[in-house]
Amino acid sequence: MNTESIKPDYIFETSWEVCNKIGGIYTVLSTKARTLKQTVDDHLIFIGPDLGVGVQNDFKESSTLFQDWKEVAVKRNNLKIRIGRWDIPSQPIVILIDHKPFFAQKNEIYGRMWEWYNVDSLHGFGDYDDASLYGYAVGTVIENFYRFFHLDQQRVIAHFNEWNTAFGLFYLKRYLPQVGTLFTTHATTVGRSIAGNNKPLYDFLPGYHGDQMAHELNVESKHSVEKQAAKLADCFTTVSSITAKECTQILEKKPDVITPNGFEDDFVPCNEQFAQKREEARVALRQVAEALLCYSLPADTLFVATSGRYEYINKGLNLILDSLNQAEEANTLSRTIAAFIMVPAYISGPRHILQQKLIGEIHSCVKENPFVTHELVEPWKDPILSDISWLHFTNHPDSKIKLIFVPSYLHGDDGIFNKSYYDLLIGMDVTLFPSYYEPWGYTPLESIAFSVPTITTSLSGFGQWVNPHQQSIDEGVAIIERTDANYPEAVAATTAQLIAFANMEAQKTAETREKALAISQKAHWENFISYYYEAYAKALLKK
Repeated sequence: MNTESIKPDYIFETSWEVCNKIGGIYTVLSTKARTLKQTVDDHLIFIGPDLGVGVQNDFKESSTLFQDWKEVAVKRNNLKIRIGRWDIPSQPIVILIDHKPFFAQKNEIYGRMWEWYNVDSLHGFGDYDDASLYGYAVGTVIENFYRFFHLDQQRVIAHFNEWNTAFGLFYLKRYLPQVGTLFTTHATTVGRSIAGNNKPLYDFLPGYHGDQMAHELNVESKHSVEKQAAKLADCFTTVSSITAKECTQILEKKPDVITPNGFEDDFVPCNEQFAQKREEARVALRQVAEALLCYSLPADTLFVATSGRYEYINKGLNLILDSLNQAEEANTLSRTIAAFIMVPAYISGPRHILQQKLIGEIHSCVKENPFVTHELVEPWKDPILSDISWLHFTNHPDSKIKLIFVPSYLHGDDGIFNKSYYDLLIGMDVTLFPSYYEPWGYTPLESIAFSVPTITTSLSGFGQWVNPHQQSIDEGVAIIERTDANYPEAVAATTAQLIAFANMEAQKTAETREKALAISQKAHWENFISYYYEAYAKALLKK
């Protein structure tokens, strides 16, 4: 499809992760912005939740942007918004919305959504109210902006990411149908729940009925929103072929376009700065590890990491621990491995004794739980610590595998590292992302952008994009075959790839790092943005 003549004049894009880094969608939007701005400039407007002044440090408020509209929106229409720019290299415009005032209308809103679109809010719980009312608020803001600036003669796209923004799509379908709507599911609610509850997803996918499974897994309302959004959107998209199959079965709607997640590496340091940042990261990683372990690590210690949401089964955290255990038992490692599990959990803050040791106030050892950098609120309930105990990891000086669990968000102020995730990732030697459920997989892509080779699986969209078949670590990205039934084989394969990398000679390691970087450059947005323009065109052609 030739989309040159039907590109949008305005693009509104919304997600709960705008100026709110909690997952991969943040990276999708923040890196895609530069390429989209080349087409629409400041007519690209992101909309996100207002989490409070001083919370979203990458939002820079402006006193001049759209000031005339803001005065009307606030005073006449009672909208609570802040306008500014996203503090990323492309500096796109952002509108943050406080959706709390809409709680007073919650019952009326839910009633209308049931009457208009058969959206079932009766079984909503947890984050359902916040997400739904946030989405509704987004719809009202887009309509308000559209009418104030008289955009009737403009081609306008409103792009909604995930179920938690979909009420905005419903609002526009009712009150502003002339706007072209996109809905992207990055993972279906039911599919994620099936996988997270240790049910076989892939072998049995043709037999699953979305509504039935939503009832069984107690996600009926979220599924209802997602299913209706997929059907009502002018263009429905998802991020990989593996998730497209899932959407077709679970949501009963085949995606109109598959939009792979691209990437921009403009935040990756270059040349001398890269070497400096890498050395700083390795010093920090070593200091924290040695302070926690209470002994020095060998000079050639291999730094290994995993990161992402705390989805124990879906992200393959169980497989990582089993693989590290096998690597220890194999007794073929030529180097010590310090494995950093950077997965945010429920914490009360940094471990005080570790803080004191890092600044030299005390020299005693961390005797209790020498695996964790921050205080878990309920450590006895933590799956990672439970598996560490079950597998008899000790962090003993004689063991080849050292485990360091970092259960904190890494924004530069965690109290232990006080560095961002990227400022630590650059210091790693290899990363592990052997996911069972991973519609795309930004974490391995980010890894190779920093020249850090990675191990991922055939069940991730990213892994399938790199190569749908097995691939070894000396290619820069290792692809482990994962199915519903081959967990032991996947553990063994991951172990073998990790040991192979750990035992590589220096020259071979350098070549592998170069190959990893080369793969990441093929995923730049300039190579993927055409899929989005195809989706925009399909949406606009329906107007």
